[in-house]
Amino acid sequence: MCGRFVVSDTTADLLPELVGELASRTEHVDEDTGVVSTGLVENYNIAPTDDVQAVRQFRGERAMPDVHWGFVPSWAKDFRKQRPQPINARIETVATSGMFRRAFAGNRCIVPAQGYYEWVLTETGKEPHYIHQPDGALAMAGVVSAWPDPTKPEGDPDKWRLSMAIITRDAHVAPGEVHDRMPAFLTPDSYDAWLDDTLSPDQLLALLDRGSHEVAHDLVQYEVSRAVNSVRNAGPQLIEPVA
Repeated sequence: MCGRFVVSDTTADLLPELVGELASRTEHVDEDTGVVSTGLVENYNIAPTDDVQAVRQFRGERAMPDVHWGFVPSWAKDFRKQRPQPINARIETVATSGMFRRAFAGNRCIVPAQGYYEWVLTETGKEPHYIHQPDGALAMAGVVSAWPDPTKPEGDPDKWRLSMAIITRDAHVAPGEVHDRMPAFLTPDSYDAWLDDTLSPDQLLALLDRGSHEVAHDLVQYEVSRAVNSVRNAGPQLIEPVA
């Protein structure tokens, strides 16, 4: 599965075909400070329910909006109170399940990441491991939902709230993987096809299978500090290997 991931200050540079020009024209407002920044927002401990940045295609143009991590279907009565809000969508059922079928067919996204965390259960507690591609970054496949806020009038730019889930698959293709699931990955040559509406569900699944095998072959993992276990902790020290 994917339950925590990392965006660093170099992630955008390592994904030029995906983020590229979007970085310079994507603004983000810090809710705490009000400071406006452009590009990807650095966060070394992204957790479920956080707003993350995802690349999607809307009305023929690519954009990189802030998206709530936790899928809220368009038919939900309340965005905050909706349960469940799945953070992952299994590749085995994403094309057919009632929760994700419509989003998979026509509302997909790509989530940029430097790497992600998985845990090993030991006698002394949960041991976090950082999984990444050396000298690279990851393009994780996802599905997006647009939820209409009934308190906002038609035409209001905040009328539609976006949420997403990351697609996962079995991890046997990843050498040294510490969990039985991993994100489904895309390679640069498949970004356009994934975001466009030209492929059938079977072709999309085949695209994910090919990309995941190619990316997973280069993944490495190592143990990191248990400080990762608390979402209150942040900073680049979280991805440093434990001596």
